[in-house]
Amino acid sequence: MGETSKRFSYCRFVVLPVVLVLIVAGAIFFIKNKVHPSPIPAIPSLSPTAGAPPTAPTLENGTYGAALTTSLLFLQIQKAGKLVNNPIPWRGDSALNDGKEAKLDLSKGLYDAGDHMKFGFPMAFTATVLSWTILEYREQLIGLGRFNFALDSLRWITDYLANAHSADNVLCIQVGDPTVDHLCWDRPETMSEARPLLFINKTNPGSDVAGETAAALAAASLVFKSTDPTYSSSLLKHAKQLFDFADKYTGIYSDTFPALALYYKSTDYHDELLWAAAWLYHATGDLTYLQYTVDNAQKFKGYGDLTYFSWDDKRAGTQVLLSRVNLLSSDSLPNDINKVLGNYRITAEGVMCVLVPVKSMILSYSGGLVWIQEWNSLQHTLGASFLATLYSHYMDATQKTQIACNATRITANDLRKFAASQADYILGSNPVKMSYLIGYGSVYPQKIHHRGASIPADQNPSCTDKTWLASPDPNPNVAIGALAGGPGFDDTYKDDRLNAVQGEPTTTSSALFTGLLSGLASNITAIRNLTEIQ
Repeated sequence: MGETSKRFSYCRFVVLPVVLVLIVAGAIFFIKNKVHPSPIPAIPSLSPTAGAPPTAPTLENGTYGAALTTSLLFLQIQKAGKLVNNPIPWRGDSALNDGKEAKLDLSKGLYDAGDHMKFGFPMAFTATVLSWTILEYREQLIGLGRFNFALDSLRWITDYLANAHSADNVLCIQVGDPTVDHLCWDRPETMSEARPLLFINKTNPGSDVAGETAAALAAASLVFKSTDPTYSSSLLKHAKQLFDFADKYTGIYSDTFPALALYYKSTDYHDELLWAAAWLYHATGDLTYLQYTVDNAQKFKGYGDLTYFSWDDKRAGTQVLLSRVNLLSSDSLPNDINKVLGNYRITAEGVMCVLVPVKSMILSYSGGLVWIQEWNSLQHTLGASFLATLYSHYMDATQKTQIACNATRITANDLRKFAASQADYILGSNPVKMSYLIGYGSVYPQKIHHRGASIPADQNPSCTDKTWLASPDPNPNVAIGALAGGPGFDDTYKDDRLNAVQGEPTTTSSALFTGLLSGLASNITAIRNLTEIQ
């Protein structure tokens, strides 16, 4: 983060001003989104006719596989702790003492963005998305020689998250003081600012972050189940305990700690409880967890609303994940469970109907990009495109030929075309002919808002030395794989290190982009029942 910038708008969702009424299987759903207070003005126009809908994939300057191999490197760049087999020459060991004041080893984990904070909420989401990607697209990652990179990045996070869960009802959710950290512009290897710990517990709850951490560890337990069963069992034990903690001692973590609302403000925790239960069902096969998503579906607003998928709102992700169960395993489940899972699926398909612009024409486009908000404008685009790609493969694998969207029909190929059009825009098929993925293509941002990339490895500036922040020169270290925040609604991008709104990369966006690219590079015709992974 920059000297004075705050993560106000990472937490901000701009409500679509046009309400789409979808009649799907006799049910009517309305688009609703979480809205956070923000100093950034509302978007002037998000009319259905703004801009042009995406065109067919072009990807003139490379392949999705090449982009995927590039994207995975950013998670390596963000690693804290004692680095092993480090592929990034300008990165070194850092944060080795994190957690020592509480006799915990919290040296690992990932820095969340261009700063040196370890925020547990987005870090856990990064792990959940990365696990989902590995589980669905393992063969593609192996074929591209990037499976071990993905696995290593995931384990670097899960080691940290497991250590952060120091007791049944205790979880460290943050390392570092964001107010202090964001006043600094130094290298992680030489930072000297204080790095205090923040915990949730019975009296200071955070069901959202505990629930997301449970989801992450449950999903990761599936990833490691066949290769390291002991580690997998340990992660699953943590996941179960964290879910029970989140469900019993309820509260929003940024209400418990109001100062954190400036950074990653959470708007609810019920979505994380459903999300965690869905992943625990997949990890265990225990119908108790699936029943939880059924019993609490209406109470927690698990279906019915069409929403964005992001580190804050997991509803659309849960709907797609439970659609997987409904499509693949309905014959083996009780009728009452299937009925509610069907409602989750109907809502998931409502989301898909909104995403295909040639059918719905509800979303707003810049020069081809679905555009929702100003800060980190790619994040919601990536979430939607990742889910569209997953759902298209679920349709193919279960021979579901189409989705009914009012009087029209969309196919799995329609969903992939939409997702590909968004990936193509990000990779250079856009009005400014620039790739937003650093290191991919011939033109990409040179001054992203990232401390480690902006300071030469042989320099040791103090916390308050802003020489490299203010430098007009390109970053001396190329943060290969970083994804810039994204363009404005007019498709413009200002390549300036002080421009954190457009230029700060995040691990959450990188995880989603890695998942999207993995799906686009894959040709999946059959999917496994994750509860049967051996």
